[in-house]
Amino acid sequence: MDVLADVVDAMRTGPATSGRTDVRGPWGLGFVHSSGATFHLVLQGSAWLLPPDGHPIPLGPGDAVLLPRGLDHALVDHPDSAVVPFDPTVAEPPQGQGARALLLCGTYRLDRERPHPMLTRLPDVVVVPADPGRHRSLHTAISILGEELDAQRPGATAVVPALVDALLVLILRAWMEDHNCPTDRGWARALTDPSVVQALELIHERPGAAWTVAELASDVGLSRAAFARRFTEAVGEPPLTYLSRWRMTTAARLLRDHDRPLATVAKAIGYTSEFAFAKAFKRDFGVPPGTYRKQLTLAL
Repeated sequence: MDVLADVVDAMRTGPATSGRTDVRGPWGLGFVHSSGATFHLVLQGSAWLLPPDGHPIPLGPGDAVLLPRGLDHALVDHPDSAVVPFDPTVAEPPQGQGARALLLCGTYRLDRERPHPMLTRLPDVVVVPADPGRHRSLHTAISILGEELDAQRPGATAVVPALVDALLVLILRAWMEDHNCPTDRGWARALTDPSVVQALELIHERPGAAWTVAELASDVGLSRAAFARRFTEAVGEPPLTYLSRWRMTTAARLLRDHDRPLATVAKAIGYTSEFAFAKAFKRDFGVPPGTYRKQLTLAL
């Protein structure tokens, strides 16, 4: 069980949207709050990120930026450049005759109603610089994207969406690798602590099992108290709280992606009673599972 891939798959509610932006200085693009996670890649040239709070951040070729909560921000060629609202329908935004920058900007559609702890514990701005020798998979993908978008070769419309979809995992993995310190608390630690990640794998692989803290601790080779402490510090909530959350997340994904009977969904996440499952689901999502599935169908 690949926990990171499973979490990202559960968080996503639809395909990513992205667009190539080719600009020459002076230029400035303002991005309004998005319901998903906004991302930017600097494929050629340079830029500055004006975050919602804090100082401007310089960006160079190969740098990747993710704003998990989609907050207002801007990209500019210089911190003093004028900013105009970004319009993805406009092929060439207002610009000058100066240095060229090639950008890829887009949004990942993520579940905002029940965000996963991995998402909520990320900072407002995640920057992964193009550090030579590190995160080769990410930077190889960015390099290929740059070539495909700049050359517009045959087949690019198939290659680009696949790479953009993979970028979310690649950016998250790279950022967590850069922020994995023994003293840190968060998912960077959770996915590298052997005992915690083993417990997460068990929960993700068998969410319907009747797990107890003692059983999980025994399976990962720790005492009950030591396991509960390490899991809570890394993940941000106790093991059984996370188990309950993941069960409902799994149920929502099954309702979204499959046409299974509610009784089958209930059993898959550990409920022997469809009524008990419906009650628990409504408590978390505000509507019964059948209504939730209808709402998703109408939204498509």
